[in-house]
This record gives sequence, structure tokens and C-alpha cells, in this order.
Amino acid sequence: MKGYEGNGMVATSTRLERAEVEKLVREVLTQRLRGQINPPPARERSATTPSSGGAPNPLVVNVSARHMHVTPADLETLFGPGATLTKLKDLYQEGEFASEQLVTLVGPRQRIIPNVRILGPVRNYTQVELSYTDGIYMGIDLPLRISGNHEGTPGITILGPKGAITINKGVIRAERHVHMSTQDMAWHGVKDGDQLKLKIDGPCGVLYDRVRVRYHPKVVLEVHIDTDEGNACDLDSATHMELTK
Repeated sequence: MKGYEGNGMVATSTRLERAEVEKLVREVLTQRLRGQINPPPARERSATTPSSGGAPNPLVVNVSARHMHVTPADLETLFGPGATLTKLKDLYQEGEFASEQLVTLVGPRQRIIPNVRILGPVRNYTQVELSYTDGIYMGIDLPLRISGNHEGTPGITILGPKGAITINKGVIRAERHVHMSTQDMAWHGVKDGDQLKLKIDGPCGVLYDRVRVRYHPKVVLEVHIDTDEGNACDLDSATHMELTK
């Protein structure tokens, strides 16, 4: 299954000239030598509540750490002609995977976040997803958006081993959302685009509002929250989770 997050929008990018790439590389190396690269940590976290009360599927909540989606053309610019994504591991949704390919993000304040992973498969737009904490660190005012909605969003420079690009839009904080199939939507009594609440019980229990329903007939029930949200509720310590209206 490919591209169930997308809505057909294409974020344009500009390939940087060799001199510009070399300048960026020098800046990255200089900051690393000075110990100035210290972005906030981001890691994947997950929790599952078994299905109960007749629910068709267990509720899985995953933290979506900072990452990037890429077009085939931008992938070739960053990693060389003919480059393809190499699977590192499968993600929860069938056909989705974390790749071995990593890039470096260069923000407007010349702050840098290295080792940002590209998720596959390739898409028809290039997009960078960060947390608000990442945005503050990088000096970017991140808009809260559903994946693929790039209207009025900021851009960023992306550095790969073979080249660099600057996208003029496509940097977002992803709106928390839940992927649902027809069966899941019928059980919860919702439709695509509706909003639910996510209750997480535990030592740092929280109630997250405005969880957007994202429909695809072949998805598995899964909530995505970002690193800030996962840290706030200490997702690893969650004892129970549920979606409510």
C-alpha cells in the first residue's frame, strides 16, 4: 500500500549548485567540530491496548519521530542518479518502511539537525515533519497540518551525501491523527476528517483532543502523535488508552 497519507499536492524544490553544497558541508563540519549540533532527542515509542467490548482491532499509539518523505527526483539529487530507498525496517502500516537513507536539515538560523531518516516508499511530494521543539531549535514557525497540506508552509535546506536541495514549502508539524479502515470507522461511528479524543492513562496520563480521522480501506488502526506529545504522556508507561468522541 502506498501514499495513503497524500492528497496529490507537490512541493517544489530547487537543486543547489556545487558551491552552495560545499558551503553547507563546511558549515556542518564546523558546527560539529565546535560541538554546536545538539538537537533535542527524538525516538520512536509505541503502546498498545488490546481490543475490548467488541472492538474489531487493538488500539496502537505510535510516536512519529522527526522524518522526511521524498520524491524520486529529490532522492536522486540527494543520493545520486538512480538512487532508491533501502529498507531498514517495516513500519506498522503495510508497505510503509523506515529507510537506511539519512539527511541533514539546515534551518534559517543555521541550526542543523543531522541523521533525519527518510520514510518510504517515495511520494509525489517532499515533506519534512518536525515537532514544535524541533521548530524552536531550528528557528522555524511550524504550522500544524495534515500530511500533504503544504499551502503556506515554510521551506528548508536538505543536505544529502551527493547533493542538496532547498524546498520552498513542505515543513510541518503533523496534526495528530488516527488511521482507520471502514470497519474501524463503523465501530467508532465516525467518518473521514472527523475528530476524536485520545485518553491515555498512566503516571503521566493525558487527554489529547482533536485527533483527526484518516480513512483508507487497507490501513490498520493506529494513532500517530509526535515526539513532544509522546514525551508529555510518557507513552512507555501508559496503562490504558482509548478513543472517544
